[in-house]
Amino acid sequence: MSATPPGPKGVPLFGASRQYARDPFSFLTAVADAYGDVIHFELGPLDTYMLTNPRDIERVLVSEALKFQKPQFQDRAIGDLLGDGLLMSEGETWKTQRQLAQPAFDVRRISTMAGMMTDRTESMLADWHDGDVVDVQLEMTRLTVEIIVDAMFGTDLDDERIRRVQEHLEPLGARFEPDPIRFLTPDWLPTRENREYKEALSVLEDIIWDIVDERRGTEYGPGPASSVADDTSLGDEPMDLLSILLRAYDRGEQTDKNLRDELMTMLLAGHDTTALTLTYAWYLLSKHPEAEAKLHQEVDDVLGGRTPTFEDVRQLEYTERVLNEAMRLYPPVYVMFREPKVDVRLGGYRVPAGSAIMLPQWVVHRSERWWDNPLEFDPDRWKPERVADRPSFAYFPFGGGPRHCIGKHLSLLEGRLILGTVAQRYELDYIRDSPFSLRGSLTMHPQEPIGMRLHARE
Repeated sequence: MSATPPGPKGVPLFGASRQYARDPFSFLTAVADAYGDVIHFELGPLDTYMLTNPRDIERVLVSEALKFQKPQFQDRAIGDLLGDGLLMSEGETWKTQRQLAQPAFDVRRISTMAGMMTDRTESMLADWHDGDVVDVQLEMTRLTVEIIVDAMFGTDLDDERIRRVQEHLEPLGARFEPDPIRFLTPDWLPTRENREYKEALSVLEDIIWDIVDERRGTEYGPGPASSVADDTSLGDEPMDLLSILLRAYDRGEQTDKNLRDELMTMLLAGHDTTALTLTYAWYLLSKHPEAEAKLHQEVDDVLGGRTPTFEDVRQLEYTERVLNEAMRLYPPVYVMFREPKVDVRLGGYRVPAGSAIMLPQWVVHRSERWWDNPLEFDPDRWKPERVADRPSFAYFPFGGGPRHCIGKHLSLLEGRLILGTVAQRYELDYIRDSPFSLRGSLTMHPQEPIGMRLHARE
């Protein structure tokens, strides 16, 4: 570890990279507890500055966002996976693609998808039975993959393609776990991890191109199995993301690479965070029966046994608070990175251009500086009168500023409808006595299956 430059305190430990790779969550918590608002350390080859004050995070993401960009190391690390999709692109490319995609995420369009989301959820529940044990993460992943493909690709995936997607998500995730040896291993080296990653990437690309070919045969209208009711179409033209991209392709405004990158980004990012949020919510509810009882009381009172609709969502206030609290304690995106284009001052210290700035949701969401009893699961901390007392960027599961998550409203609607639909029918009981462990990748995943026993509600 090189000498720490004058300014923010550095981590006085050799091998910060190894510690981060071994357990990123314990490492981030430990350095945040030991130091101040700006903490300097070397993460592999990266000169890294971690920010833990919401005031500084807001400057990076919102008020001074033009001074920062997505870091170049991320492009090197995951460029072959997501390419120049919305998550990774910069500058004019990002602006063009964001403007092109925005109609697919229009709130009026999102509101028409509630029926599709609950239909998909009911189909999942048809295979559940009282007393069964399910891996709730696998169940939520399958469900959210189906929903994002229907909502944004305008089509359906058969059971075989769903199975292939699920089987090949694990090698993709393993590729991006914080392992310094893997980070330094050339892509061309024929290791088992490299072979599995390339095979998984090839399988997902084949599925994407199959969908594109199918949709080209339907005049970019909804696929034959699609249940999307698209009330915000342009005339007879549907406004799912794939239809928008295909029309732009025909006008010469998109390339094959654009299609591939945007669809791969949407397939992976569009389902993963929602599935994880729901997984952690079911776990937390199982461990806190008083909160689970309040959730069941609300869905019983509001819905009276019927399937929730878009109009019901506003009344599912406690349901929304449960999801917010799950994302606070277990943020699927547990850390974000930015890179300053010029030298900047943050927390009173100089941060040089080209360094890595780390914005750790895991740390800030659990800090006693911003939260009362931060490790306690307390959905009622999201009541309006309590929210008003906290800095806005003490909580940022969807990022913030011009590059906030484009799918935020879709994800929140999806989460509330799925939680409400399932909670009417079942209680989910975590079957292990000990908590699960976590592993870091592009997102924060459970290390082992999250087994839940189903108990049918009367």
